[in-house]
Amino acid sequence: MYQRKKRRPVAEINVVPYIDVMLVLLIIFMATAPLITHGVKVDLPKMEESDLVDTKDTPPIIASIDADGQYYVSIGTDPEAPMEALDVAAVIKLQLQKNPETPVMIKGSGKVSYQEVLLLMDFLKNAGVPSVGLMTESFEGNNG
Repeated sequence: MYQRKKRRPVAEINVVPYIDVMLVLLIIFMATAPLITHGVKVDLPKMEESDLVDTKDTPPIIASIDADGQYYVSIGTDPEAPMEALDVAAVIKLQLQKNPETPVMIKGSGKVSYQEVLLLMDFLKNAGVPSVGLMTESFEGNNG
């Protein structure tokens, strides 16, 4: 009688289909990565001491917008006097000509429209401010 040998199951995984799938995914990601639009890089400082803005040497210039849309700047003759956005940009430009390393921050009320903040950022950009930070409050401070 003829006796057949029993086949043992093959315990190997065929890896070739997985490599094909990975290469296809790699090509898709490489093709779509340049199409993704990049947002504006904004460093949001916390209420505690931050590494992003070193305030020991030069305190930052703070441009503020209140809930009524009035603009203020922390430097100048009267920091409590409302100004136009163009005047705020001019005052900050003069200060940056004296000390170009001074950081510039925008502190806007939560009730002010987004358009007002963008308008001030545009005036500052046209005045030659290289980067602008946005001030926020930490969530821990709002719980009490």
